[in-house]
Amino acid sequence: MSLPTIDALLERARERARALNAPYAGSLEPAEAWALLQHDAAARLVDVRSRAEWEFVGRAPGAVEIEWKSWPGMVPNGAFLDMLTEKVDRAAPVLFLCRSGGRSHDAAVAATAAGFGACYNVLQGFEGDRDPDAHRNTVGGWRAAGLPWSQS
Repeated sequence: MSLPTIDALLERARERARALNAPYAGSLEPAEAWALLQHDAAARLVDVRSRAEWEFVGRAPGAVEIEWKSWPGMVPNGAFLDMLTEKVDRAAPVLFLCRSGGRSHDAAVAATAAGFGACYNVLQGFEGDRDPDAHRNTVGGWRAAGLPWSQS
């Protein structure tokens, strides 16, 4: 897949966010997120999945890992914004990743409201949507896009 220039990529991300009425800087496809991370050394990928998902499903190398909700029970992490502030520069682009794009959307909304300037949701997440057999990792997502990841 041929990617557009970074400026064109960011404009496309802004357009997607506007179309979704999202208050953050943009919505990125997984390959676009990877391209932005490669282009901007200050950009940070923040994986907001649960510790269980990191351990048993896989990790995106180099990602800052901060649970949005904790397993079991998917209990909200009340310290999320404090942890984000401790680990990520508010002025840097912050790309949020979860399983399929829902929790990362919520994290991007919260971070934007807390004053982080350039927040992006990584659409499709790490595992993507379910296929016709109700399996993930084949329809969209970080892994299906062939982006770097590791498993314990």
